[in-house]
Amino acid sequence: MNVFCESNPTKIWNLLLSCLSACVSKNLLNMKRIIPFLLFLFASVTAFAADNRCYELRIYTANEGKLDALNARFKDHTCKLFEKHGLTNVGYWVPVVKSDNRLIYVISSPNRAAHTKSWKAFLNDPVWKKAYANSTRDGRLVGKIDSTFMNATDYSPAVKPVITKDIRVFELRTYTTAPDRLKNLHARFRDHTCGIFEKHGMTNVAYWTPMDEKKGKSNTLIYFISHFGKAQAKKNWKGFIGDPAWKKAQAASEKDGRILAKAPHKVFLNPVDYSPIK
Repeated sequence: MNVFCESNPTKIWNLLLSCLSACVSKNLLNMKRIIPFLLFLFASVTAFAADNRCYELRIYTANEGKLDALNARFKDHTCKLFEKHGLTNVGYWVPVVKSDNRLIYVISSPNRAAHTKSWKAFLNDPVWKKAYANSTRDGRLVGKIDSTFMNATDYSPAVKPVITKDIRVFELRTYTTAPDRLKNLHARFRDHTCGIFEKHGMTNVAYWTPMDEKKGKSNTLIYFISHFGKAQAKKNWKGFIGDPAWKKAQAASEKDGRILAKAPHKVFLNPVDYSPIK
């Protein structure tokens, strides 16, 4: 079982129950042992419980010459205030291409209602208002903001702070499917793609779908993977695309038609120095 992609509690529960049934049928478990074993099953499934948190992907396009100041404001003020008000800092990145003046980040909270409440408290915090005023004395730092609320897929790895010894480059990819084909894309990632990614040196970081229809709830997959360097990323993708296992999985998944409506959108990212994930 691929621990990165097979985190579906139902599958785990069914697997463990099958083991229990086999043991009982072979008289390997008596009644006195069954109850503790069932408690073990429950604990095991709970450990792999679905991630029901609310995630928000926010993309800030900085005004010309303001990206460094924007990063400074997040590092010195914003991130701490997020945590103060119940918003978890997941990760912060900037594009590898220097001319791309965006800050891309993900935060999370227990649920959408809590997220809204926390964001309102953050905006009304006097400390934030002061930091914002001081940072914009010479003009606004941000020209455009895009926000997408997201749910983790059932095959997404646990999203947690990880700092590797070697420097990683991250890849943010967005897939838009043809009508009614998102479930097929999920199945392909769950059963094949994630495992083949890992085989070829790509680390599965997180997989999400938008919460809102206007953001692509019914046809969009948003995910992060990482590589150890941009050159390595090219090798990783070459190995993945040429893998017979991938070719077979792709062909089988598209026997009734193509899954994607258009080519994936991708951007390579470097984590900033204050990102919890690096």
